[in-house]
Amino acid sequence: MTQTITLYVDGACRGNPGLGGWGAYIITESEKHKLCGGEAETTNNRMELTAAIEGIQFCPRDAKLIIWTDSKYVKQGITEWIHGWKKKNWKDVKNPDLWKLLDATCQGRDIEWNWIKGHAGHPGNEMADQLANQGADQTLIAMKNLLSSAETVLEQADMLDKKKAEQDWLLDDPFGFDLMEAELQDDSEVLENDVLENAEQENPQADTMQPQAQAPEPVLESATSASEKPLHPHIVITPRSKEVHGPRQLILDTETTGFYFQDTDRIIEVGAIEMVNRKLTGSSIHIYINPQKPVGESENIHGISDEFLKDKPLYAEIADVLFDYLKGAEIIAHNATFDMNFLDMEFKRAGFVALSEVCEVTDTLAMAKSKHPGQKNSLDALVRRYEIPQRDRTFHGALLDAEILADVYLAMTGGQVSFDMDTLTEAEQQQGQTARSAVQIDLPVILPSAEELEAHENWVKQFEEKHGTACLFAK
Repeated sequence: MTQTITLYVDGACRGNPGLGGWGAYIITESEKHKLCGGEAETTNNRMELTAAIEGIQFCPRDAKLIIWTDSKYVKQGITEWIHGWKKKNWKDVKNPDLWKLLDATCQGRDIEWNWIKGHAGHPGNEMADQLANQGADQTLIAMKNLLSSAETVLEQADMLDKKKAEQDWLLDDPFGFDLMEAELQDDSEVLENDVLENAEQENPQADTMQPQAQAPEPVLESATSASEKPLHPHIVITPRSKEVHGPRQLILDTETTGFYFQDTDRIIEVGAIEMVNRKLTGSSIHIYINPQKPVGESENIHGISDEFLKDKPLYAEIADVLFDYLKGAEIIAHNATFDMNFLDMEFKRAGFVALSEVCEVTDTLAMAKSKHPGQKNSLDALVRRYEIPQRDRTFHGALLDAEILADVYLAMTGGQVSFDMDTLTEAEQQQGQTARSAVQIDLPVILPSAEELEAHENWVKQFEEKHGTACLFAK
């Protein structure tokens, strides 16, 4: 007797085009199967088609298949539109390779196609959606591993080249700015050493040995909270070093035990720096967190060990201070969906509302893909593209990555203001405006021909006849 198999198929894409994944949840009479995969650069429609193809190919040819998809593009395409596409020899059809493969995969099979509303709480569709995102996550992990290996090799080569090259300060730094910065750093190191020596003299029995990943953690008052209650000793909040007024932006990064916020992975580090009116205020927050689970292979990325985290606070212990610091600000993060998913999950576990409900979110990865389509847009790639000074990124630390991202964000959005406009005279401001307005480009205007207008009208009529609705491109 022919068996009946039910399939729920779905696709997901982060960027469209961008990182994508597909999932197929297959229910037979005796067992259930979960399939998933992904691609680094794809579209949502291609992932929807791939999910259907992979799901069907997994099933026996003699089985009756009942397929549920939340994509009308797939359902109507395979049941209605495909007949016209074949007659026109696939002319002007997007994704013809996948449509041809789906058509060939369906030949000789007994298939019933159904549409289901997505994200409506149906268990089968929700599982397919989860599998699609899992496929995207697995692809992202593979990409990061490859990029990390390649970037490590490049960084090591750059370090060797820098060591070999003899620095000519007169050529590279004729005004001595780098020398001035080095002197300031030397002064700060001397001051820090004096503080440590004084502390040792006051408490000679104290153990001064610190793990390499743990820097001295002074506890400072929050720049955003009027509360006088003492902070947890492992929460480091630095106050503003300058008076500024305006909406707060927080450049943020997290480190986690893995990539699956919906499963058991947890946040182990949060770092954020404050910016107002495109100027860093000096305020920041930095916290290490005990995830209550092994960090596993993720230690190869961030360098934070289980031993280092064992005495750190749980998320529930620091949630109120972190939430007070972050709420109301615009959160700027690279691949912000990743960080916000984890933060929302952790805050909900601690009894708070999701952070995304009280903060505006800006994703610099989406910005970079829009500005540089088809190019690498990792944080390291953007650092090289915008010629931002290199920092040691042997390991990815949250606060370090936030500092780098601040430079990248300012470069992508026009660069940091190098002088204060208020100090310019009125004549200088008018002169600058005149210089800018003098640059005018007359763009050519190309009008459509009569044949092109007629072809456009025919296409609009065909669209309206086929779909029964007015076309967006009608006059």
